[in-house]
Amino acid sequence: MSEVPQSPDPVLRQQFLDGMGCAACTVNVVTTDGPGGRAGMTVSAMASVSADGPAPTLLICVNHEASAYPALSVNGVFCVNILRDDQSFISDTFAGRTHFDDHQRFGCAMWTRMTTGAPRVVDPLAAFDCRIVGDERVGTHHVFIGEVQEIFVNHNGNPLIYANRAYGIPARISRLRPEPSPGGLLRIGCSQTFGPYVVPGILDHMDQEHGPMNLSLLEGDQRVLLEALHAGDVDLALTYDVDIDEGLESELLIELQPYVLLAESHPLSAKPRLALADLADEPMILLDVPPTNVMRLLDSVGHQANVAYRAQSFEMVRGLVGRGLGYALLATKPASSVTYDGRALVSRSICDELPAAGMVMVHRAGAELPAEARLFAAHCRAFIKGQAQRFERVKTP
Repeated sequence: MSEVPQSPDPVLRQQFLDGMGCAACTVNVVTTDGPGGRAGMTVSAMASVSADGPAPTLLICVNHEASAYPALSVNGVFCVNILRDDQSFISDTFAGRTHFDDHQRFGCAMWTRMTTGAPRVVDPLAAFDCRIVGDERVGTHHVFIGEVQEIFVNHNGNPLIYANRAYGIPARISRLRPEPSPGGLLRIGCSQTFGPYVVPGILDHMDQEHGPMNLSLLEGDQRVLLEALHAGDVDLALTYDVDIDEGLESELLIELQPYVLLAESHPLSAKPRLALADLADEPMILLDVPPTNVMRLLDSVGHQANVAYRAQSFEMVRGLVGRGLGYALLATKPASSVTYDGRALVSRSICDELPAAGMVMVHRAGAELPAEARLFAAHCRAFIKGQAQRFERVKTP
């Protein structure tokens, strides 16, 4: 008599899923073609087995109810496409998160064929073409062992990562000993929000006085810039005075007062100044990049914002506001009052007392700045001082 399979402990099962959700893994699309037809699916359970032997081997785990399982079993071949961080749409398509059915999914990307005939995305991060040499069912899943026949490696791009039920990208952690800056190279970082409005002017001044600089420029959010400073990838960064840890030193350049950004056609644009109470029932467009200063600022004064849309770029926020989809609270004030698509914007000052957003220059504590970074810092101070009125000005009717 065969043993009756036991039902899983629901509590232990959920704990297992929660725990495994913390394990970061690459996002892979496994494809196959042959007598069983063409099929594909998104797989996170993929791992190396051995690089030694007649050929390297790897494994994938596939649910026995997956639509691609019959084709995999019949064809006996598969290709593991490791996706780049800008290819999440391919993952979503083969995970069934889009409207495409099984036969339409391959329309989401360009394909070529590997040695076994299995389809490969033209430009993944890497791909492993395999023949199945082992198949064992464990619980609800089949563990396929694939013997690698052909390998594709793209030396450009970063892997798409999945963890905590969300996509992500890898970030370098701090080195114990940051590498010294190469001589003659200016390595700076800047906030992706206000960087475009200050860095070109600073570099222009430097170019006029000292000639062109050999520049390495990193744009990013607060987390990216602080990690780059610790890692030694940049010597100096322009960012906000938030979450600056003890390993870093900062110098305040200017305090930026928050203001309200509205579409010119918005009813509230008729007021020369606005109170937070005026915005209570209005939808808000949030510039949602670390450290999300705006939400911290509103929490500090007890204001509850009605966030309708979140965007991770300054110009996207301005574009949404320009379309009348809501207001935004910002600190940086571009010279242009027009969105990319030609919509007129207006800025209004705020009656309420709100904390200012400090623009700071940050470097590693105790580190001696290279000559190029010191020169940039000096020009940065002079530029910000000379442009102070432009940073502080908010247009009123």
